[in-house]
Amino acid sequence: MAAWRRPVLVRGPLGIVTGIELAFFLLFLALLVWSYSAFINLDFSKIHVKPVEKMWQAKLDRAALRLGHVGSFCCAFLFFPVARGSSLLPLIGLTSEASIKYHVWLGNLVMLFFTAHGLCYIVFWASTDQIHEMLKWTRTKVANVPGELALLSGLVMWVTALPRVRRQMFELFFYAHHLYALFLVFFPLHVGVAFFCSILPGVFLFMVDRYLRFLQSRVRVRLVSARLLACDAVELNFCKSPHLTHSPMSTVFINVPCVSRLQWHPFTVTSSSSLEPDRLSVVVKRAGRWTEKLYETISSLPPSQPGHLDVSVEGPYSQATPASFLQYDSLVMISGGGGITPFISIIRELVHRSGTAAEAATPSLILIAVFKTSADLAMLDLIVPASGGFSDISRLELRIEAFVTRESVPSAGDVVAIAHKVPAEEVLFKPSPSHAPIAPVLGHNGWLWLAAVVSSSFFIFLLLVGAVQRLYIYPVDGNSNRVYPWAARTLLNLLLLCVGIAVAASAAVLWNKRRRAEEAKQVENVATPASSPATWLDKPRRGDAEVE
Repeated sequence: MAAWRRPVLVRGPLGIVTGIELAFFLLFLALLVWSYSAFINLDFSKIHVKPVEKMWQAKLDRAALRLGHVGSFCCAFLFFPVARGSSLLPLIGLTSEASIKYHVWLGNLVMLFFTAHGLCYIVFWASTDQIHEMLKWTRTKVANVPGELALLSGLVMWVTALPRVRRQMFELFFYAHHLYALFLVFFPLHVGVAFFCSILPGVFLFMVDRYLRFLQSRVRVRLVSARLLACDAVELNFCKSPHLTHSPMSTVFINVPCVSRLQWHPFTVTSSSSLEPDRLSVVVKRAGRWTEKLYETISSLPPSQPGHLDVSVEGPYSQATPASFLQYDSLVMISGGGGITPFISIIRELVHRSGTAAEAATPSLILIAVFKTSADLAMLDLIVPASGGFSDISRLELRIEAFVTRESVPSAGDVVAIAHKVPAEEVLFKPSPSHAPIAPVLGHNGWLWLAAVVSSSFFIFLLLVGAVQRLYIYPVDGNSNRVYPWAARTLLNLLLLCVGIAVAASAAVLWNKRRRAEEAKQVENVATPASSPATWLDKPRRGDAEVE
């Protein structure tokens, strides 16, 4: 299987694709082609031409319908990759950010089929003088207006998600993608509740995940300190629950209300939950409006007086499988600028493992770091945690080669002088009673609680649907002169689905909140970190650690 895991496509619209991914993608495309051809052959063999239609028009009608069915089949898988915390993808070694490309692939397929579905029906209506069907919203059959609104919202998301648009106007892409809420409302209004159940599993898990993330984002976490580096980067050190563990290269999403109440930005966790059980650290490089405003906000606080900053955190999100880099005898890590942050977490994790007698031998490390300016060499200081522990790194067989690409190569004395010219500055933050350590939203046994939330919320949904159906909808449908409207039935089912998720998830979060409150008392008085360790580029080291 090792050969299948190697990249076979590097350039192209699919991005970096391994052999396994390419094989599954081609098999999925073959399944779509076979499904559509089977549908078409079956429909064409039993086609019935109406008096006002021609044969090609009747075939176009059936072909358009089946395009929508195949698009819905793709839509059934669309929401699984973006369910960060409630997806089963981590069980097979996939992280939330690594599975985004599957969401992109499926999204393109969904919109291709749905767009073709809509265009074919427009051509059909125009050719049969039924263009007025576009404005029809029937009470008991498929409604066309909601389908057009769902397609329109999907097209906006699709266009703004194109690579060129997304990279140049990311905020437009970000806010436009919130139209998924309208899509999830108008799509069932278009096809009805029964057909919507075909894509319900993915949508249901996504809604559970989204609500749990909402509850976690409402908590203000305790920011202990910030380390300002000479390279316009800041390391944020948060207080976390010792029971919250994460693997190296995990990611968190951070929101700072004083910078922007709506924007959430992902960052790689640089700390190790093994080496620093009560801390979680991220590094923010000054490279945009949001990061620039955050850097200015923190740097404006007086170092001698503890400041105050409200921060919310989602995550961390990491693989459920052990770190794959431990199976190698040596690692070569190549980074550019701020891309060094994932490797910092690996180095800190190996520092802990090298000091544990029970652990196996750690691999030797070669870090090749490329920076634009010599001031960016201060990023290497992040290898040492803000709490110190420089002596622990001497146990690693570590070699660091740093290159500066936009300046003449300075001598070793110049590097030391530059590093000491603007030393790292520590900014402390005073604790607030409303701030809590970063903790898993569902407590220690997160997967068990997640399984309980998913099963209980769906059970509540079924109970509510059964009660409403029997006591409210059935008396109307049982009357031969009346039929309960599809739109009202659909909205009622969506509402009951949201109620079931909200009740079960809120109960689980509140139950675990008591435990988190007890943990918060234990870590509430975490010792204030010592002053930032001096840069270690000029310090003699023992063992195998060296810098070139």
